[in-house]
Formats: sequence, C-alpha cells, structure tokens
Amino acid sequence: MTTLVSISSNLLFAAFISYLIGTFFFGGAIKGSKTEASTSETKWGKIGITVTVIGFLLNIGYFITRWIAAGHAPVSNLFEFTTFFGMMLVGSFILIYFLYRTPLLGVFALPIAIIVIGYASMFPREVNPLIPALKSYWLHIHVTTAALGESILAISAVAGLVYLLKSIDLTRKSKQRFWLEAVMFTIVLVIGFVASSSLFQAMGYESNFTYVDKEGAPQEITYNMPALFGMNEYEQVTTDVMSPLAEMPALVNAKKLTTVTWAIMFGVVIYLLIRLIGRRSISSMLQPMARKANLTLLDEIGNRSVLIGFPVFTLGALIFAMIWAQEAWGRFWGWDPKEVWALITWLFYAAFLHLRLSRGWHGEKSAWLAVIGFVIIMFNLVAVNLIIAGLHSYA
Repeated sequence: MTTLVSISSNLLFAAFISYLIGTFFFGGAIKGSKTEASTSETKWGKIGITVTVIGFLLNIGYFITRWIAAGHAPVSNLFEFTTFFGMMLVGSFILIYFLYRTPLLGVFALPIAIIVIGYASMFPREVNPLIPALKSYWLHIHVTTAALGESILAISAVAGLVYLLKSIDLTRKSKQRFWLEAVMFTIVLVIGFVASSSLFQAMGYESNFTYVDKEGAPQEITYNMPALFGMNEYEQVTTDVMSPLAEMPALVNAKKLTTVTWAIMFGVVIYLLIRLIGRRSISSMLQPMARKANLTLLDEIGNRSVLIGFPVFTLGALIFAMIWAQEAWGRFWGWDPKEVWALITWLFYAAFLHLRLSRGWHGEKSAWLAVIGFVIIMFNLVAVNLIIAGLHSYA
C-alpha cells in the first residue's frame, strides 16, 4: 500500500506541474494572437490543451491508485475531497474548451485549480480506514457528484471573472472596481493559507492541549501553528510555546479558527506585497489578458455551465445527501452547518437561473452572480469546514 500511495502522490505532483505549464502555454497563445477566437489555432494553444489533458490523465491516475491503496473512493477527508474538486474543475474546463475552443479560460481556470490543489496539500495526506459513518456506497455517489456539480459551476465563475475584467473600467473609481478587487483579495487569502501552512510545517511547529468537547468529554489536540485561540476549557500541555489569546466555545473549532486567522494574516501581507511591487491593483494587472475576450461567448459559457452544473449539484449535494443522511442518522435534514450551506448554495443558483431567465439578467449582472456563487462554494469549502463544528467535522 505504501508504494501505491507514493505513486499516487507523484502522479498528483506531475499533474500539478502539467497544469502550471499549460497555463503558460495558454498565456502565450493569447499574447500571440490578434483575436481571442484565433488562439485555439495557434501552436501555443494546441500545446496548452495537450499538456492540460496529459495533466488530467495523470490526475486520474492519482485518483485510481489512491483508491486502490485506500480500498475506497479517495474523497473521505479534506485533502482527498479538495484534490478531487480540483481535478473535476480541470475536467470541466477541458470539456468547455472542446465545446467552445476558448483557451482564454485556461489562463484563469488552471491557476484556480492549481490553488485548490495547493490548498488541499496542506491537509494530512495519510490513507486511513473509513470511520463507521462513512462506510457506505453513498460516500462515492454523494461526494463525487457534489464535487462534480461544484466544479462545473466554478467554470461559470471563471467565465464571469474574465467578462468583468474586460467590461469594467478600472481607470476610475466605482463599486464594480472595488468588488472585483475584493474577489482577487479573496483568492490571495487562499494562497495565504498555503503559505502559512507550508511555513509552520517546514518549522515543524507543534503545540499540545487538552480540552472539553461539546459532550463534556476530555480530549487532546495538537496545533501545528501558534495557537491564537484555545479550545473549550483548554489546558496547555506544551509550555515552551505561545499561549492562546482567547478561549472559544465548544461550537467553534479553535484550532481551525487559528488556521484561518493565520491564513488571513499571511494573505493580507502577500496582497500588500503584490500591490507594492506591481504599483496597481491585481485586477489591473490581469485586465490585459482579457482584452481579446468575446463577451457574448463568455456570457453563453457562464449560462451553460450553470444549466449543467446546477442539476448535478442538486443531485449530489441535496438529494443524494438527504438519502444518505436518512440511512446514517435517521433523518433527511438536520440543519448541520454543511447542510445549511449546501441549501444556501442551491438557493443562490436557483435565484441565478430565475433572474436570468425571467428578469433578463445577462451580461455583467450574470457575471457578478456567477462569481458570487463561487465565493459561496469556497466559503463552504474553507470557512465552514475549518471553523464551524458539526456532523461533517470528520472531514
């Protein structure tokens, strides 16, 4: 099993590098073409999609070998789910590419997939036996379908982001310019998580505590970052490290809140450094890449992605999830934080389709909705998983 796990890790790393290389080739295709429509015909565009497909096949190889090593679908923890989400995001992009021949999306979709996979790599990667709650064939059906739906919806956000970069005038102050830069700042925060986790991991930082969980039972916990927040009724075991600044109630996972806070602090520093070096907003730096974009085509891609991704997400995140919840916990719905945010996500995209189809929200309005929808998805993936305790906390 150890050999298979090592092989799967190498395949994932090779896929990561392939996506990085593919991004540069797509960038070269856009820079070397007169119009966005001609980029797929350049040698750079052809090499870009070829390298991306190779990376995706390597990614599938990672998934299969880890499945064999684990004996179950590798979607049972945050590392596995997030890498699967990143893989499906690339797969969704490849599908859209061959439908619309739009390499411009690769310049933005692949970096997001790279950030997602980098984010996943910060979580424990060990292959462990399934806990009793996850020993069900619904694990494969519910989780993979939900991730596939989210990845297709993410492509609508990529198309929306490119649309906004081209359509918004960044030379004058406006609400649109402010919120577009806020989206860029949010992306940098994820990079901050990777940077902070990598730094403390390289330092070998470790701090041990005991605490009382919400059932009143004593527990032990190890922090891999300096503890900013302590668990409920904590006692510090490791004495030669930083003490928590505040104690959190049992509802909040203080260790994960500490992780998020460090990520935000690192993200703010990285963002300020980028602004200092570039001497302009991140949106302004990226806008030249979107100048050749076809706005009508981007609007169609965004709409088509939601039309496909929404029913898939509905099946995976709501219907299949409720069936499994009935089998595992004896009820279809229980207002668990993950369930609530799945419902919020579903309601948002239902509103997206309603506003587009009945109110005529096309173009820039639709693009904003697509981007906001992806922010909601990422909030569920990052904040809900890392901060709020619930029945899904085993992930």
